Amino acid sequence: MIPAGRLSSDSASTPVTSTTIYDLASLTKPLATVTALALLVQRGQCRLDDRIDAVWPELEEAPVGPATIRHLLLHSAGLPGWRAFYEQLCPDAVLPMSAGGRANAARQFLQLMKREALIYTMGERSLYSDLGFMLLGLVVERMSGSPLDRFVAEHIAQPLSADPFRYLPIGQELDLYRPAMVGHIAPTEWDPWRGRLLCGEVHDENAAALGGVAGHAGLFGSAEAVLAVTGHWLAGYHRKSSILDPGLVREFSARHEGISGSSWALGWDTPSSPSSSGQFFSSQSFGHLGFTGTSIWIDPVCELEVVLLSNRVHPTRHNDGIRSFRPVIHDLVYQECMGKR
Repeated sequence: MIPAGRLSSDSASTPVTSTTIYDLASLTKPLATVTALALLVQRGQCRLDDRIDAVWPELEEAPVGPATIRHLLLHSAGLPGWRAFYEQLCPDAVLPMSAGGRANAARQFLQLMKREALIYTMGERSLYSDLGFMLLGLVVERMSGSPLDRFVAEHIAQPLSADPFRYLPIGQELDLYRPAMVGHIAPTEWDPWRGRLLCGEVHDENAAALGGVAGHAGLFGSAEAVLAVTGHWLAGYHRKSSILDPGLVREFSARHEGISGSSWALGWDTPSSPSSSGQFFSSQSFGHLGFTGTSIWIDPVCELEVVLLSNRVHPTRHNDGIRSFRPVIHDLVYQECMGKR
């Protein structure tokens, strides 16, 4: 664990530590949603080839209705990558502040998705899509009978002693979670839509419009907590003690060969050329990136996990230096840990 820098751009801010809490952004996808779905599949509560309109009958006549959980995990459902749904869900940036408000936002989101046209033929290509994972978060809720944040807390964070590792629902973070975390959360961006600097409140606007709990973004955690979760993916891969079934770990983490040009496994990415994982990670590696400046790469061949957490969007998202930084830091870590020169 190598902490570096300070919590914010203020020179007087607190130094970063190994327990500093970051907005994990799209690391939510593999750490929360994919892990939850793997657990549900191994418990027989859902199947990868279940259709979305069978899970959510509200989508029976929707273009995306015939898509399966597998399609969504592979980013091959035909959906666009992103839509500014938050502008329709919360036009005045008045965010859902209760469980009822979040449930209402989810219903409105499903109505928006019912009208969303596909932009390519389902199953023929891959296009990274937040929308697909927003749907998958709701699939977890429907199939488990539990709110996504509660499922993650009870079935992932608590059994793995991953702490801090949690969603911070809008309106609850001040009362239930944030007091113990004040001074340990890295701020992200000054958000003109919400009119404030975000700290302990999800950076992603669509996740905020859903109340801070979504399948594509919303998780907060420290590097230690993230490693507690990724460690079970690595352990499962090698048939060691894990909450995850070894066969499913290998199925979820293996690149899908049926889509030309795609590097995607089931919710995990695999190295392409060039890769943010650098030049040394094996082809069996799997990982994911997060918009706020976070990433995970796991190489099961040499049993190496690299978790990089930063708040590169602070004070503004208009900073792309991490694109060149990621492969360099992964190369350096690999060389140091594996003795490769």
